[in-house]
Amino acid sequence: MIGSFLKKVFGTQNERVLKSIEPLVLKINEKESTYKVMSNEQLQAAYKKLQIDYESGKSLDDLLIDSFAITREVANRTLSMRHFNVQLIGGIVLHQGKIAEMKTGEGKTLVSTLPIVLNALTKKNIHLITVNDYLAKRDALWMGPIYKFLGLNVGVIQQENKSYLVEFEDEKTFKTKLVPCERKDAYLADVTYGVNSEFGFDYLRDNMAYSKDEWVQRGFYYAIIDEVDSILIDEARTPLIISGPSGTPTKVYYEVDKAVSQLTKDDYEVDEKLKTAVLTDKGVEKIQKLLHLDNLYDSKNIEIIHIVNQSLKAHTLFLKDRDYIVKDAKVIIIDEFTGRMMPDRRYSDGLHQCIEAKEKVKIQEESQTLATITFQNYYRMYEKLCGMTGTADTESREFKEIYNLDVVVIPTNKPMIRIDRQDLIFKTHKEKINAIINEIKARYEKGQPVLVGTTSVEKSEELHKILIKMRIPHMVLNAKHHEKEAEIIAQAGKKKAVTIATNMAGRGVDIKIDEEVAKLGGLFILGTERHESRRVDNQLRGRAGRQGDPGESRFFLSLEDDLLRIFGSERIQVIMDKLGIAEGEAIENKFVTRAVENAQKKVEEYNFDIRKHLLDYDNVANTQRSVIYRQRKEILESESVKDTILDFIDDVISSIVDSYLENIIDLKALKLKFKQIFNLEIDIDENEKDREKIFDQLKNLVLAVYKEKEDILQDQMRDLERNILLQVLDSAWREHLKNMDALRESIGLRGYGQRDPLVEYKKASFEMFEDMINNLKEECLSTLFHLKIVFDN
Repeated sequence: MIGSFLKKVFGTQNERVLKSIEPLVLKINEKESTYKVMSNEQLQAAYKKLQIDYESGKSLDDLLIDSFAITREVANRTLSMRHFNVQLIGGIVLHQGKIAEMKTGEGKTLVSTLPIVLNALTKKNIHLITVNDYLAKRDALWMGPIYKFLGLNVGVIQQENKSYLVEFEDEKTFKTKLVPCERKDAYLADVTYGVNSEFGFDYLRDNMAYSKDEWVQRGFYYAIIDEVDSILIDEARTPLIISGPSGTPTKVYYEVDKAVSQLTKDDYEVDEKLKTAVLTDKGVEKIQKLLHLDNLYDSKNIEIIHIVNQSLKAHTLFLKDRDYIVKDAKVIIIDEFTGRMMPDRRYSDGLHQCIEAKEKVKIQEESQTLATITFQNYYRMYEKLCGMTGTADTESREFKEIYNLDVVVIPTNKPMIRIDRQDLIFKTHKEKINAIINEIKARYEKGQPVLVGTTSVEKSEELHKILIKMRIPHMVLNAKHHEKEAEIIAQAGKKKAVTIATNMAGRGVDIKIDEEVAKLGGLFILGTERHESRRVDNQLRGRAGRQGDPGESRFFLSLEDDLLRIFGSERIQVIMDKLGIAEGEAIENKFVTRAVENAQKKVEEYNFDIRKHLLDYDNVANTQRSVIYRQRKEILESESVKDTILDFIDDVISSIVDSYLENIIDLKALKLKFKQIFNLEIDIDENEKDREKIFDQLKNLVLAVYKEKEDILQDQMRDLERNILLQVLDSAWREHLKNMDALRESIGLRGYGQRDPLVEYKKASFEMFEDMINNLKEECLSTLFHLKIVFDN
């Protein structure tokens, strides 16, 4: 009550933010005439003056008005595009380190140039992050003339290690081209455009380099994320992983698959909400019999248990043509939010191998994690982070809690006139499909273009087959047909066009309509079911009605849809029964629509909890990762690691002597340990108990051998030490990552009474990390002291 009263008096927080920005927009508009009359050379000199002003101590906020006015004028001259006032507002919001929610077609690509040109005054790195290679390349070439005109360099990073610089092909017409370059040069540019995963992978690769000359990135100052909800929310659950081969033989997967495929529904329990599948007692007995095991849960079978669990998931929770497709005898993951194929991604923990066994294709060797980071922790490294998208407001709580980012909804340049109809809900899938086909047919005959949104490849293929039978021409856009994506989308607003698309999220191409189509009512959006997230539904709707165009949207649902079946059809079923809905009839009711949205909210909250939970666990690994990567960086940057090696010698000898004097080990064990690490035979009086004397005696022995190696190898000793330290560090970290995964899995399986599993995980992982560091010191010294120096001739 009080909240709504205060909103009436003071406006919403969003309105207050917009009001605070208005004076800046007015001042930028006032400056427009100043820069309009300048020659190109004068305009370029005005920007150079801003660079000098920044170096002299002025802040970016002091220079914002002039920088934005200059950028607007340059865009007008080079691209014939002038930033609208609402785009200026969007640019200011991005500069302030917030998320700008701007509807489809409002020109987000042009908006980003404003804060980029302003922040480029710092000469620090700026990353513009997109959801795919196509958009990174397109936007860098498209906006390139603005930057090049002002003397700024533009880099582009792509998958498969391809990198480019944007150069002028023709300076008079401001036409740009891409010129191949080294990865490092693309990052040295003032602004670097690229696909999200590549920024993360380059960070991991830099932290696996054996020379600082191999580093490509140059820090984390400012990141602008396009389609920010797709990257920071939808992909937050998928860690970036660089892997190498591991040891499990592939035949084990085939054997387990053969056994699991013989299980019946009584042998396991599946929870689709939690995405879990577990064996029942009956299932355990059957698996033991089929795999000829006495006790599946014997500690020696730990690897088999893991593969059985993953194979059960592969058979019960992962569906072909929904979660993955089989193409060229390979299992390729489909992104559940964008419907795109992800050929470079593989499910981890042996799950991908289990799906390959299930689909009877060649099993690729299982991989071991060499380096990993979540998008959440990667993007939190930036000093300044912001983003833009057509749909962020529904997730504003998550953006604030996890990334400390506020969402500001930017008004549209022209009023939105799209009509969003209430959902139509049918009892069965069959009734719904019939209604959808009739709707498509009616719109097609009228000439109105229709964009049909489906949630899986399988469902788009179902409609495709029916439309072929009915001889209705149409285009299909899903993971199987994605090559012509931009071309298909560009045609979707033409008269009589019928386009079926799986999860329209992140497509990045505007659907334009002509006057004739506008008179027919504009583009009609037909959703074939609600997605788990309201945001993805809003993205589909947002494809129509861009920049004040007419348009219409409606979702067709059935009680057999996944969302309603799993999360809330009972209440809706009761309403339908009370209203006495006949077969083939639909219900159109605001209470039902609200019940559907409540089901979506439930799923969104559940998914948010999972992501937060994952982040809580990954934060533990992130602290440790930061320590290891900082140590690696210091090793590569220092001229010598001799002091580190000498510290290791002190620490290891201290530890051995303390264990001996505290009676943890006896004299025989002390001698053996010393031989194992330092490759030295030692002679100690068993009556000697003075710690300092024993320590000095052992240290002098070790340092004498160390000095001998130094005298022989001279300068090469430093390179040798550095390489040994890096190799041992990397090997220890890889093993630690594997152990952390196993710990996390076991923590989830253990019962802790009243204790918090996360607290137990933190405690156990800290102990493991300490052990790793101690073992690392011993391993490093052992490698160094066991090395034989062989001379040629």
